[in-house]
Amino acid sequence: MTTFFKSAFGLQNIQSNSLKLTSRTHKALSLSALLVLCACSKPVEKTEDVRPVRVMTIALEPVTSALVFSGEVRPKVESRLGFRVNGKIVARLVEVGTPVKRGQALMRLDPQDLALAQVQAHAGMTAAESNRDLAKAELKRYQELKEKNFVAATVLDSKETAYKAAQASYEQSVAVYKNQLNQSSYTSLVADADGVVTSVDAEVGQVVAAGTPVIRVAQTSDIDVVVGIPEDKVSTIRQLTDVSVRLWANKGEAIPAKLRELSPIADPVTRTFTAKLALPTAQKDLKLGMTASATFALKDAPTAIKLPLTALFQEKNVTSVWLVESGVVRLVPIVISGSSGQSVLVGAGLSVGQVVVTAGVHQLKVGQKVSILGEEATSNSSSAKANPDEEKKSKEAQDAAAATTNSTQGAPK
Repeated sequence: MTTFFKSAFGLQNIQSNSLKLTSRTHKALSLSALLVLCACSKPVEKTEDVRPVRVMTIALEPVTSALVFSGEVRPKVESRLGFRVNGKIVARLVEVGTPVKRGQALMRLDPQDLALAQVQAHAGMTAAESNRDLAKAELKRYQELKEKNFVAATVLDSKETAYKAAQASYEQSVAVYKNQLNQSSYTSLVADADGVVTSVDAEVGQVVAAGTPVIRVAQTSDIDVVVGIPEDKVSTIRQLTDVSVRLWANKGEAIPAKLRELSPIADPVTRTFTAKLALPTAQKDLKLGMTASATFALKDAPTAIKLPLTALFQEKNVTSVWLVESGVVRLVPIVISGSSGQSVLVGAGLSVGQVVVTAGVHQLKVGQKVSILGEEATSNSSSAKANPDEEKKSKEAQDAAAATTNSTQGAPK
């Protein structure tokens, strides 16, 4: 029995040693495969934090070659018409937008009261005419009697005075009658020039006083484009003569214009100075109220360094930009002297030829390496074409590592 247990125990030791040997062999093979893979693969390189950015090269650019202001088409003359007499409106003959001709009736008042006044004036004129004729006849009779010395000279003088008074009264009544005729004609409001109705401020049934504006008529013979000029451009505008206008509805056509009027007083609402540009009379498809832009061409456009707003970096109330030098960025403070459209004008801090970051400025730090977008793709494609041998060696190393792994997995356990 003792011998049997010893034999069994010895057999168990032998199996245990065999298993340990197999395990050690497997571990040795795995370590060898790992060493082979490490030997075939490239060493891991430390990657630096390289930020991609967009840049621009600084150059002097014209600040602006022209001054452009928006405005609208307006008539040179726009009259607010009203009746010259009091009365009640009984007819309105036009609507807003109606083209009218000179002398065309626009509105009418009730003529009844004025017609009665005209009859009264005519009656007064007739009475004065009769008194004048009577005084004239008496004067003639007394002149004949005076020639025969039948009447005294004082009596003849009184008759002459009576005749002169009757004549003056007649002339006064004639003037009153003519004035009343004019008053009667004023019951019809007519256009004093060719144009278009732009506003109607009274309706039928309304009683209006003399001179109250009831209709607004814009003359279409002379057209202006009205724009607002900022106060810092008024002196410049006065010296410019090359002016053109473009309509929003037809931007491809430039219409020559002339500065007709520049207000000496700023508008109280917009705080701009109103400028009126006269347009040629023969213009097709030109309607009042259309949107237009006026362009004032500058004679000598100044130049300056212009940067987009995305290039600016603000830190502690200091405006700076990132300059790229040999693939590394550094922060440079600048002085902004003004603006031009969507760009800023740099007064100091930069010089022509320097490279400025225009996108990605908030992801940078001093001394950081950067890659310029647009050049990175080109460099990558060229390096891939220039190093085909390295790609081949890398592929062979990967195949060898795969073969070693397969042989290790197939070894007996």
